[in-house]
Parts: sequence; C-alpha cells; structure tokens
Amino acid sequence: MRGGALRFWTAVACGIAAVPACVSAEEGFDTEHIFGFMIGTDVGSPGEREFQTQTTGRLGKGGGTYRALEHEVEIEVVPLPNFRIEVGGTATLHDITGVPDIDDRRQFNFQGASLDLRYRLLDRERAPFGFTVAAELHGDRIDETSGAKGRMYGTEFTLAFDRELVPNFAIAALNLIYQPEWARFEVGGLSEKSSTIGAAFAGMVRVRPNVLLGGELRYFRQYEGIGLGEFSGQALFVGPTAYVQLSERSRLTLSWSMQAWGRPAGSGANLDLVNFERHQARLVFGVNF
Repeated sequence: MRGGALRFWTAVACGIAAVPACVSAEEGFDTEHIFGFMIGTDVGSPGEREFQTQTTGRLGKGGGTYRALEHEVEIEVVPLPNFRIEVGGTATLHDITGVPDIDDRRQFNFQGASLDLRYRLLDRERAPFGFTVAAELHGDRIDETSGAKGRMYGTEFTLAFDRELVPNFAIAALNLIYQPEWARFEVGGLSEKSSTIGAAFAGMVRVRPNVLLGGELRYFRQYEGIGLGEFSGQALFVGPTAYVQLSERSRLTLSWSMQAWGRPAGSGANLDLVNFERHQARLVFGVNF
C-alpha cells in the first residue's frame, strides 16, 4: 500500500516537473475535469468541443489474480449554455486467475458505448455553490467486472455540488450517486439486477498556476435489484488526485484510490473484495479542438 502511494506521487512529481512553468491558470477554477473519479459542476462554454481518453485500472479481489483495464475514448460538446453532451466507446482488458466465483480469463474486447448528459442548475459564481445534474447511460456486451459476454445496461445518476473555499486556491466538491444496473449473460442465460448508492467528497488546492493536488473519499453501498433491495456490501475508497494543465488546450488528471474499509453482507471482514476491488486508478487526458 505504502509502496503504491510512493510510486503514484513520484510519477506525479515527475510529471509536474516536466510541465512548462509558463502555462498560466485562469482566474478561479474550472471543475469540469479536475477530479479523478468524481465530477464537478462546470460543463464548459457553448460551442466548446473536446476529445478525451480515460483509462481506468481495477486491481485485487478476494483471492487469486485480478486485473481489469478499461480504455474509453470520448467526444464532448456543449451545444447550449449549461448543457453538455458526451459520447464514448470503451475497450476492456481482463486478466483473471483463481478469483472466487469468477471464471479465469485473459481477453481484450470492445465493451460498449456510453452517453453522458449534464445540466448545470446553479453557477457557483452567482450562487452559494455550484449544482449540476448528470446522467450517464451505457450499453455493454462485456461485463466490466468478470469479463463475461452478455447484454448489460446501466445508468449513473449524479448530483454534483462544489464550492470555492479560498478564491483561486482551494475548492471542495460533493457527489451523490445512484447506479441501477441490468445484466443478462450469454452462458446459462443468467440475469442479474443490482443497484449502488454512494457519496463522494473531494478537495483540491492550487500548488502552481497550472497544477492542482488533492484527494477523494468515496463511500458505496451495493444492493440486489435496481430498487435497493437486499444489501450486498459496502466499501470506502480514499486516495490522491492530481490535475495538470499541460497547455491552453490540453490537460491531464491522475487519480488513485484504495479500499480503506469495507464489508460484504454476512461477513465480518474488514474489506469487501466480493463486490468491489482493492485498488482503483485512473488517468484522463483531454484536448480542446
């Protein structure tokens, strides 16, 4: 754990040192992309277009070897004030051996497509805090956890809040999350429904004109059924986040989280490695065009 954190911050420090010091920051914050696993309330300016790649790694289950890597390519547009649309496609790589209740597999596949809609209701420049409603819909042919083939559909609803605590220096954000999921697998025709609720908090500070450092704390509870039926498990993730404005048009976000505490239903374990992973990491690169 300590070695992983040291490697993360070493990589961040090297990246920061390599960024030209002449890159300047705008007044205030643009929270659209500064967080790793969370979202801010900013949605961009009308007419803005962006290309983004997002790579997410999930490592560690209750036994054996578990590695899952997702790479998503996205296009974002802002057709109207306060309204953003994003479409994306995802490919996944799974390397699973000896994990309880998950078949061994090593494969690379196209996973599916997604549509992300965000509407900002409150602008923190004109209100006590920013407030945005987001809905991300996805349809997949590969299960993101097991890598099994089938038909998977889901939506992630998010209420995002943020507020600048110290002008142009410190900002905090809160996300409230609800994720219903449907899945029907090819093998055996097995169907599953699940739902997850969560709350996440982040804080970021500006350490250089073009660099923000901070952390994220996320808590999730998973249930069977899309209506929060039988409780399955819970987990708390914590970890650092770094944001670097590479140039006027390009940016980079790095985030790493570890499961600090968790518990599957009916167990006294200190971690839930049945419903969640031990480590999660994310790298996001974006450019305006």
